[in-house]
Amino acid sequence: MTEKGVLKYVALPREWFAAVNPVSLRADMLAALTGAAIALPQGVAFAVIAGLPPEYGLYTAMLTPVIAAMWGASMVMVSGPATAISAVLFASLSQLAPPGTPLYIQLALTMTIVAGLAQLLAGVCRLGGLIAFISHSVMVGFTAAAALLIGASQLGDAFGLAVEGGGGVIERLDRVIAQSSQANPLALVIALTTLLTLILMRWISPRLPSYLIALIVGSILGELTGAADYGVEMFQKLPAIVPAFAVPDVTISQILQVLPGAVSVAFVGLLEAIGIGRSFAMRRQERYDSNQEIIGQGLSNFLAGFVQGHAGSGSFTRSALNVESGAQTPMAAILAAPLLFVLLFLLAPYVDHIPKPAMAGIIIYVAWRLFSFAEIRHILTSSRSETLIFTLTFLSGVATQLENAIFVGVVTSLAVFLHRSARPHVAAISPIVYRGRRLLRGVEYHDLDQCPQISVLRLEGALFFGSIEHVEAAFRRSEAMYPCRNFRILALKGMGKIDLAGVDLLVSEYLRARKARGDLHIVIAYKETLVALRRMKLFAVVDKANIHPNKAEAIAAVMDRVDPNICATCRIRAFVECAGKPAPPGINSDSNPPVVDALGTRGMRFRE
Repeated sequence: MTEKGVLKYVALPREWFAAVNPVSLRADMLAALTGAAIALPQGVAFAVIAGLPPEYGLYTAMLTPVIAAMWGASMVMVSGPATAISAVLFASLSQLAPPGTPLYIQLALTMTIVAGLAQLLAGVCRLGGLIAFISHSVMVGFTAAAALLIGASQLGDAFGLAVEGGGGVIERLDRVIAQSSQANPLALVIALTTLLTLILMRWISPRLPSYLIALIVGSILGELTGAADYGVEMFQKLPAIVPAFAVPDVTISQILQVLPGAVSVAFVGLLEAIGIGRSFAMRRQERYDSNQEIIGQGLSNFLAGFVQGHAGSGSFTRSALNVESGAQTPMAAILAAPLLFVLLFLLAPYVDHIPKPAMAGIIIYVAWRLFSFAEIRHILTSSRSETLIFTLTFLSGVATQLENAIFVGVVTSLAVFLHRSARPHVAAISPIVYRGRRLLRGVEYHDLDQCPQISVLRLEGALFFGSIEHVEAAFRRSEAMYPCRNFRILALKGMGKIDLAGVDLLVSEYLRARKARGDLHIVIAYKETLVALRRMKLFAVVDKANIHPNKAEAIAAVMDRVDPNICATCRIRAFVECAGKPAPPGINSDSNPPVVDALGTRGMRFRE
């Protein structure tokens, strides 16, 4: 990308500044109040998920949304600490250092900076469009695996057990089960009370600061029962409520150690942010630039790592609440940061009164909410290939390390994409008359008869080196099913790309038809395809008279060469052009293709 192109994405002022006015500011301020109330407990919860002290989640919730809103592409998306990102951070770093230790914290900040740099590089190279090639099932499977890991990691605190950290879902569950006889009943009561309060508040109204209310209820219960005296662990006091600038103290070898995890964090963060941002942009009918969003996410993570913030991304929960609260512009996310600071200043002295089981109850609820049962059901019942992507992603996340799930899912997703690209749809088509118009429809799908001399095929998809074997096999199957049709018309409908191997196949089919005393006519509707074929010397072999801009012209050209003796015995009369040809007794020579009142689907065959 040119220097001017880079400046386009990083320069201020942003376009949305013009949409800020007194009316929008009032709406954004009200939305910011709600956003700050939910960001406080979520910031603490996501820091705990990431294996970091609570204040790091709060610092992330203060800085990341501001930078992402200033340089991002969405008008309403709120960024900050996110569940999946925190889970990847924890899964990657817990193998390198004990969670919460100084080394672990330095590695987490380093991973955040490296992930931000990776995202910035992706944005500068304008790789936003590549995200579209990754199946949504990857994110669904990964999120489900992350939910299990998050839930399993909180069971120890919920039961009041001192359980060793690290490992996957199965290892964590095994440790909890092994120590279940030592569970603290009061810790479990606090966790369940907090969880039920949160569920009740969410049921009453999504606009309520449910997380904050539930955390307060759990803390009050802990105070009333003297939980600390009965062995229930409390959070430590916050050392500071203002983040400090510092460069992580790590070595080159440690940077290399966190690099794979940082790539996972960067990738998951972009999948989440772009998915959420595009979703809200479509609902609100707004323009969305995925490359601009990548720049915003990259800057926010890169800068967060220097001010004690960990990696973040777009949050669907906070973004949805932001919209429901009436947010109009990114100012809602920006204004929430100073409001969160004020709220934190008021409540910071009471952090050491929060029982860890209360926070465990909240995090278990967050993990449960990560399971998108409707999407999982839709994937499992609608597509075998998407089911494969989801299943492999999910199982690899549960059975191995969580960050492996992303790579397994992406590789599987790309393999499925390549498999589909290499299998373009080839169908025999025949005319029908519907509402006064002649349409060419699938022979098998609509159970139609074909002309005994002319075979019309439609190719939908790319014709390149990876697909020619499949296409050639489809041609041979068509010949076997419909023999004695030496005249063939090939309609290249919606053909994305063609390479030299594809041109060689067209030449081969053309020569094959000529050798059988027939002919091959090709329908090319797009100028770009015609130019590409001319550049690749197709017309050095194929007669230009055999190339047509539409199927009607191709059919008319072929009908001039059919054997009238065969027409004299044909009762199908497939084409309008059959008029004037000899007809068998009892058949009007000017008969038209079959007329239908509705597009029938007899013999319907679905393709995935």
